[in-house]
Amino acid sequence: MAKLQKVSTLDSSERPPKGIYILPNLFTTASLFAAFYAIIQSTVGNFENAAIAVIIAAVLDSLDGRVARMTNTVSDFGKEYDSLVDLVAFGLAPALILFEWGLKDLGKVGWLTAFIYVATTALRLARFNTQDSPSKRYFQGLPCPAAAVLLAAGIWTAATYNVTGGLYTIVGLGTMFLLSMAMVSPLPYRSFKDLDLKHRVPFMAVLGLVLVFVLISFDPPRVLLVAFSSYAVSGLIVWGLLRRSGEQVFGQKDAKSPEEPEGDPIVSGENASGRVNRP
Repeated sequence: MAKLQKVSTLDSSERPPKGIYILPNLFTTASLFAAFYAIIQSTVGNFENAAIAVIIAAVLDSLDGRVARMTNTVSDFGKEYDSLVDLVAFGLAPALILFEWGLKDLGKVGWLTAFIYVATTALRLARFNTQDSPSKRYFQGLPCPAAAVLLAAGIWTAATYNVTGGLYTIVGLGTMFLLSMAMVSPLPYRSFKDLDLKHRVPFMAVLGLVLVFVLISFDPPRVLLVAFSSYAVSGLIVWGLLRRSGEQVFGQKDAKSPEEPEGDPIVSGENASGRVNRP
């Protein structure tokens, strides 16, 4: 009778290495710190600092996934960690900031609207993580970092010009609700992943980049507010143009789009330290 040999399910060379990559997760942790700082600042009434912290969190979130891919340190741990941080930084933090700024004066309507924003952010992230989008040029629904930066820019502008109460609170309430619906909508938003940043560009492109920085420095809150408001509205415009041309963005594979890992820019969000990308 032949002897049964013990078979190892995984050879030692096939086992995944233990531990986590420190560099990309360092950016993710910094994004979480900025979000937590924003929440703390909102509770003491420093709404300008809170808004700036959310914007910084979005910048850090746009870097962690790129750093992970550049250094070949993509991991499942980074993917899950980044997803949890995104929910805090771009869902919970903006909702609490806006609630402390003015929605609390509206009673139940205020905190329920804030909850809807947090819930739709979680749904947006879950859909992005589980859905294999056939398009590399568009995101389905407004990326949550873009929604968070828009709200933060609005709060920053209001704090800069001492705009509070009354009609402005209603505007904030309506904006938060519309952004919540945009995140879970099927509207297409440009991902800008088809932009080639690895090769040479004309001199005028570099000059244009300098002018963009000058424009932002001139009045950061208002420039960011206008820029991200335009991006939020662009989903409706792109949807109308694609519908008119008969093109189906999410119904079939996009043959023109490059085969590359997904990565959310700030206008996108959600990206990942070890994740291929996040809205």
